Order: sequence, then structure tokens, then C-alpha cells
Amino acid sequence: MHHTPPTGLSPRLPSPLQRVDDDRFTRHGVRLLLKRDDLIHPDLPGNKYRKLHLNLRAAADAGHGTLLTFGGAYSNHLRATAAAGRLLGLATVGVVRGDELAGRPLNPSLTRCVADGMRLHFVDRSTYRAKAEPETLAAIRRETGTEDAYVIPEGGSNALAVQGCTALGEELREHTDVAAVACGTGGTLAGLAAGLGPDRQALGIPVLKGGFLGEDIRALQQETFGEPTANWRLDERFHCGGYARTPPELLAFAEDFEHRHGPETGLSVEHLYVAKLLYALTVLSEEGAFRPGTRLTAVITGTREAPAQSSTSR
Repeated sequence: MHHTPPTGLSPRLPSPLQRVDDDRFTRHGVRLLLKRDDLIHPDLPGNKYRKLHLNLRAAADAGHGTLLTFGGAYSNHLRATAAAGRLLGLATVGVVRGDELAGRPLNPSLTRCVADGMRLHFVDRSTYRAKAEPETLAAIRRETGTEDAYVIPEGGSNALAVQGCTALGEELREHTDVAAVACGTGGTLAGLAAGLGPDRQALGIPVLKGGFLGEDIRALQQETFGEPTANWRLDERFHCGGYARTPPELLAFAEDFEHRHGPETGLSVEHLYVAKLLYALTVLSEEGAFRPGTRLTAVITGTREAPAQSSTSR
């Protein structure tokens, strides 16, 4: 089910599905497909469009002129929200984790946010951790003058975002047996699994350490659909040491994958999410995790930028 996009956004939906021949999969009888959500929208690529568009519609319907949201210093979610604000004529305020950043030159990701009109508000890490608590949020609203703003949570993951991501599963349902996605806050996986339906499996590869994500995904599904679905699982082994950790062997893998498949697909492997996903699937295939004949889809949620400045969100 595709919802009408907010006026001013022209997404490419359904996103393309590409078959790639890779002997690390084919020798185990696995067919690898790439779901190119990175091609949905130039400013709101991948799961960002899917997670944001129903929130943007809700904000417009309720007459909000400002969006308030949250992210780290390299947050793709902040970038996408700032771009959406520019495209739709909405003011945007981004609450950024780390008050020590306030006096420093902005990194390329935050520079882009400001260029798109976002006002940045830096908070210390303990305040940021408590941002969902009513008193803390009220204080942030007062400090930023956003008492009337529409609030979108960190990573964009709320019930409307999960609902928006069900379309991803619906697009894949007839074409895949297992659909895999790299996870930050879990909203994409929560919607993907529901959209796939009970006879298809969703696999999440967390890019952060912590072991908290399963509980978060169940809570998001409960809030959105009334109960969690039983057709997803997480493999916690591939965060490479934690968020934004990209050891040399991961970067070498990403470069090799791009070298193998970039010429025919145009894929540039984003390092913080997509590389970990593709590496995980390669290892799992070699471990025999997928039955011969499995159609395995990797959801490509973002693209690497040139220069190779990886920027992303929790």
C-alpha cells in the first residue's frame, strides 16, 4: 500500500530490485537481490523517505509549521528532516547529541543540515539520553521555542514510520524469501517484517552494540499493529565494535563488493550500515544459514558520498 507522498516530494516507488551474481551466495544455492531504496529520493534516500513521509503528512494535516527532531553529529535522519523541511517549506530544529560540539566547526553532515535551513540545538549527553521523558522534552521545547512543533523521534522511528515501512515488505513479498536490513533504531525492520507477511522472514543486522533492539522492535510493532510479528530475528554479531566503527577489514570488504558489483548496479556501498549488512549476509551464506533456493534480499538503505565521509544516524 503506497500512501500519497506529501506535495513537493516525488519519490521513485517501488524502488528497483536488482539481481547480482556473487559466487559467495550462488555456490550455496542462494539468489542475492538488492532492494535499491537508496534510489527512492535524492534528498530522502532509503528508509528515510519511508519513515518520514507519513510523519510529514501528519505534521501538515495538523497545521504544524515546524519539525523538531533529534540525532547525533553524523545523523542521516537529521539531514533528511532538514531536506524535507526545505522541500516542503517547514522550519526544522535539530537537537544534536553532544554539547561539546557547539563551539566547533560543523562537520559536513551538520553543515548540510544548516544549509537546508535547520536550526541546531546542542545538548549534553545525559540530557540527550533523557530526551523522551516529558520534563526533559518540555525543557528542550522551551529552550528552542518549539512548543508548537511536530516532534519526530531520533532515527524517525515511531508508529507512523513503522507504518510507512510496511510498504517495503509489501513490495518484496512476491520476490523474496528472506529480506535483510541493517538496523539502528529498528523502525524499518518493524515495518518490513509486517509488510512481508507471516510466510516470509525479515533479518535485522544491528549496527550498534547493546542488545536492546529486540525489545524496541517488539514495542514499535505492538504500538503500530497491536502485537509483534513472529517473522523476524536479529543477528547481533556484525556491529564491528559499535556504532560508526568501520575496521579496515570492513572497508576492504565494501571496496571489494563495490568492485564486483558496482559496474552493473551503480552501487556505492555506504560504510556504517550497508557494508555491515552485506558483510553479515556473506558470512551467513558461508555458514549455511540460508536454505538452497532461498531468494535473499539486501535492503540498501543509503549510499556512500564522495568524498568518503560516512554520515548516518542512530
